[in-house]
Order: sequence, then C-alpha cells, then structure tokens
Amino acid sequence: MTAEEWNDKYPVGTPVIAYPGVRPEDPLAVAVRERQESGGYVDPGDADLCRRLVTVTRTSAWTLGHGAAVVSVEGYAGGICLTRIDVAGEVA
Repeated sequence: MTAEEWNDKYPVGTPVIAYPGVRPEDPLAVAVRERQESGGYVDPGDADLCRRLVTVTRTSAWTLGHGAAVVSVEGYAGGICLTRIDVAGEVA
C-alpha cells in the first residue's frame, strides 16, 4: 500500500498493531518465541526486536526517499513501514 492509499483509508488516530522490528511470522521472531517457550536464553536485543505495540497512528503516512511508505505511531520514535502495521481488527 502506498502512503497516499493509506492516508485515503486511515486517518491519524487509527488503532493499529505495530511491529517496529520484525513481524511475528518472520523466522527470527519464530526462533525467539521457540527459545523463550523452551526456557532457553534470549538476548534482550532479540526480544526487543520482536516486540508488538498496540497503539494508534500519530501522523499521516509518508514515503521515504528509497520508496518505503511509513507512518508514526504513539509510543515509538520515527516511522514504521506500513508492511509492519496492522490496522486493529484487520489482517494485513
């Protein structure tokens, strides 16, 4: 989805689930969860990379110079790629 398509469909303040690092289906996230469930050591940096934010958008989406569409959310500094954003109640 482009930034323009996002902005036409979702206003600022839209409830979202954001994945600043990786999405839950990413192999890294799967490996971290499996290690946590088995009681193994998980580097704190890896656990943070797999975090999930239940939040709302705080800006309109925009396009970065290299073409990625991003949006800012409450509780996170900077933009998060739209590919790592799920609208609450919708599946990407």
